[in-house]
Amino acid sequence: MPNCGSQCLICCLPIRFDTYRGCSHACNYCFASRKIDISDIRKGETINALKKFVEGYRTQDTNWCDWNIPLHWGGLSDPFQPIEKEYKLSLECLKYLAETKYPFVVSTKGKLIIEDEYLQLLKECNVVVQISMVASIYDKLEKGAPTFAERLKMVEKLAKVAKRVIVRSQPYMLEAKPYILNTLNIYKSIGVYGIIVEGLKNLTKLKGMEKLGADFVYPIEKIKMDFLTIKQSANKVGLKVFAGENRIRKLGDSLNCCGTEGLEGFVHSKNNLNYVYFDTNNIKITKSMKEARTASCFSSLFQETIAGSVVKNKSFNEMLIKFAKNKSYKKVMGIMGIIEK
Repeated sequence: MPNCGSQCLICCLPIRFDTYRGCSHACNYCFASRKIDISDIRKGETINALKKFVEGYRTQDTNWCDWNIPLHWGGLSDPFQPIEKEYKLSLECLKYLAETKYPFVVSTKGKLIIEDEYLQLLKECNVVVQISMVASIYDKLEKGAPTFAERLKMVEKLAKVAKRVIVRSQPYMLEAKPYILNTLNIYKSIGVYGIIVEGLKNLTKLKGMEKLGADFVYPIEKIKMDFLTIKQSANKVGLKVFAGENRIRKLGDSLNCCGTEGLEGFVHSKNNLNYVYFDTNNIKITKSMKEARTASCFSSLFQETIAGSVVKNKSFNEMLIKFAKNKSYKKVMGIMGIIEK
């Protein structure tokens, strides 16, 4: 079933769906490889699981969500990687999503998405397509994926059928800045709506990085300066810019960094740390978020032995407030001082 886990703490579209597990793109920086063996590529969630969610069924981890929240398809695995040629699970799901018009965001680097049978279905879908691409210098880090040049051609085709196409400049490395700046006019000319910038998070320290939680990251002033430079240049040519980086989320053109703001049918979650800290006037707490036993999605943030007892009988909103007051999360979100909800 589609699930969210702890992403509901910081994400406006935290419920993900994956038709496959593992990924043949073999990107050196892949965060999913921290959790699973990405070389073990196999079937993931089914069309039946998708149908159940769309029809309103919720699991223990998603029972806080009582509306048709857009799904994020391709959270841990690419739905249009080469294995799709064999199983066509994503094609099956696209047919259903085209029929129901259920809103979704799909993230991919896979060239299969621009084959005719997929493009024809995308025309009928309520979809925002995100293409992960930073710069040509990343080609050597993404040996199993289409090249940057090939993805530019993908974007041009997808922009003609999707509601919006977003470029995911993730993970952003400092040396990529001049390449991104030099590509902004091209993005605009081929139909890109906006770009998402999120700095590299690494398990080991690289030159110029500092520790934040379990990761090493760029100093906030450096990532902030680069982000604002990219944003200023992108806005000038008519591109929106969003911060996937939690510490600078408020600097983006929307707190919803997926780029779906304002699209009909795309109602995202407005009760997470971004709204608690940066836009309290627009927080929206739904009925289910106030109900007991809707906080299971936060379990992964605690030790397994105590997780059940901590979240048991708690509401989603109670746990969110608890985390909002935590100094560690204020640091993760770039917050200084004490902020109460």
